[in-house]
Amino acid sequence: MRSKGLLVILGCVAMAISSAAVATSSAKTVWLCRPGQHPDPCTPGLSTTVYSPTLKKLGVEHPKQVPHPAIDCFYVYPTVSDQKTGNANLHVDPEERSIALYQAARYSQYCRVFAPMYRQETLAGIGLSKPTTKPNPAIAYADVQNAFETYLKKYNQGRGFVLIGHSQGSFVLRELIANEVDRKPAVRRLLVSAILMGGNVLVKKGKEIGGDFKHTPGCTKATQLGCVIAFSTFDQPVPTPSLFGRPTGILGTKASKGDVVLCTDPAALAGTSGLLDPIFPSQPFDPKSTLAAGIALLGLTQPMPPTVWSTEPGSYRAHCSSANNANVLEISTVRGAKTPQPSPTPEWGLHLLDANIALGNLISIVKSETAAFVESGR
Repeated sequence: MRSKGLLVILGCVAMAISSAAVATSSAKTVWLCRPGQHPDPCTPGLSTTVYSPTLKKLGVEHPKQVPHPAIDCFYVYPTVSDQKTGNANLHVDPEERSIALYQAARYSQYCRVFAPMYRQETLAGIGLSKPTTKPNPAIAYADVQNAFETYLKKYNQGRGFVLIGHSQGSFVLRELIANEVDRKPAVRRLLVSAILMGGNVLVKKGKEIGGDFKHTPGCTKATQLGCVIAFSTFDQPVPTPSLFGRPTGILGTKASKGDVVLCTDPAALAGTSGLLDPIFPSQPFDPKSTLAAGIALLGLTQPMPPTVWSTEPGSYRAHCSSANNANVLEISTVRGAKTPQPSPTPEWGLHLLDANIALGNLISIVKSETAAFVESGR
């Protein structure tokens, strides 16, 4: 791939989303994932083949899905669209189905998964190629805002919800939380947590709050409610400049003095002694997509068993690091696991692994949070 393409492949777009943006009418919500919808890429089943860090098969598990989940998960996907316009339309393409499987479907064990299509800025729109129309980030935000309002009015019925986003999805959800959750006590009461990966969530230095949100802090334990889990993954020293971990130089982000990027260690929250439990779909990412090429650059060969999922528990160790003034989740391999390579360049770190490298830990946290939410009687 050309170097220009590599620099934008992932879709952590530098977005100028703002509540002050020019008003953009939102289309009727089209759901990528929704309970009862067919097909639904977020409910593929839970059968899982377990491997050692060196990919030796250890057995097969059949996790049980909660028959009547107490909470919902609302997922906003990253930049994946290969459409040539600046903003995507609402057609469900193979790349959206693939990313929903990779990043959102495994949460279906403990929650009903809602994932709206939205007219995101496409890969062409953020610079991979010359788009046929000018991109407008306000359109992307308007669609997600409309979908969230539809979810609350039509489907929520007082249930708790987890917000899940990655990259462009996290940038959109940061704005959504600030506008529609953080400042509204009745909605904030229903927020179980927000999992915002690869999105540079801001807090005040030395605190778990401030920056982006006034009432929604970073999570410090697995039973905490109404909090944010946020991180960007690196396994090499964070270069200068980098796209993640620092509040300065982030286009489209208004960082104030004293703001730093939040890092939440999912291994610490899940109580796994620093060890991460990666989970991946057995089905490869849409092979014709640009994102598939970025995944290949990671240099990891994932097994493809007949089960829906594969997992390699305890393959990586993690901790939040502030080295070189960048707050990131630093990982290292253990027990012979293969070392991934940054993709597409060191400035991005392991952005394409953010959602899967600790997926087992994140699912465990959602389970604990759900129990706490039910017990709280909210």
